[in-house]
Amino acid sequence: MRNTLVLCCVAALSATIQTASAQDWTKSKWGPNDEIGAANYMTPELVLKAASLVKTGKTYALGIPVTPQTPAYPPRAFKLTIVQPGQAGSPGLGPNKATYNDDILDTWVGIGSQLDGLGHLGVEHVYYNGNKLADFADPNGLKKLGIEKVPPMVTRGVLLDMAAYYKTDVVKEGTAFNVKEIEDVAKAQGVEIRQGDVVIFHTGWLSLIGKDDKRYSAGEPGLGVEGAKYLTSKGVVAIGADTWALEVLPFESKNVFEVHQILLAMNGTYILENMDTAALARDKGYEFLFVLGQPRWTGGVQAMINPIAIR
Repeated sequence: MRNTLVLCCVAALSATIQTASAQDWTKSKWGPNDEIGAANYMTPELVLKAASLVKTGKTYALGIPVTPQTPAYPPRAFKLTIVQPGQAGSPGLGPNKATYNDDILDTWVGIGSQLDGLGHLGVEHVYYNGNKLADFADPNGLKKLGIEKVPPMVTRGVLLDMAAYYKTDVVKEGTAFNVKEIEDVAKAQGVEIRQGDVVIFHTGWLSLIGKDDKRYSAGEPGLGVEGAKYLTSKGVVAIGADTWALEVLPFESKNVFEVHQILLAMNGTYILENMDTAALARDKGYEFLFVLGQPRWTGGVQAMINPIAIR
């Protein structure tokens, strides 16, 4: 009877410890009011070090052009309308006949090259730093974790050329990048992943757009669960790829978008999707100055972006 009681107590204690451990991610290391997560790793000292990587002045646009035909995660869509306000039937405004065009966007934000903010994906309606959906989500904009809170990202960027590693132009869908693959590529390229970095994978997947949109949307190579935990343990600010979801698809298990949960909700690590890495890979630009200032839509979840790599 006594042994049974002890075993029951041990089991109960173990369950309590496991439950507490499982909930640890809801408390940010930067305090209960933190809303920027891994962006806290960026410091003026790191910016200065990253700026010293610029040797040639060559710049690379990492964003892709977006059209209504750009494939996107359903039901996302994009529409652009050009208008000439107040100018119909007239030669122009004023005696100098000034004319102008304006544009109207009717779009989902998560199309093309994009930044996933910390309010994008959670675990059972709980998001970064323990923020519960009912407390901060509003149809007119998030009350916390809005995309406007993300500070300018100016830091060291690291490109991991997975296509070169697998000796192919386009890495096969379902190929997961975990600790071994990440460390092997970094070693082969002679780069070290450090705290405060932005890490971007080149897979060649983006080259499928316009050629095989069905394959592009059906799956992708990408970051695995173990790889996500490894990179967050390094203290990186953001992780990206030339794919539409960053993480490997089909998923490694029955869990859905688990890598997104590990990065955004549990560690406050940002996600960069559909990064145009082809030119950087061709030039073997494995480390560079990464610069991003996203649109500051108050309460936004994501942002269309065009980050710049400078070497």
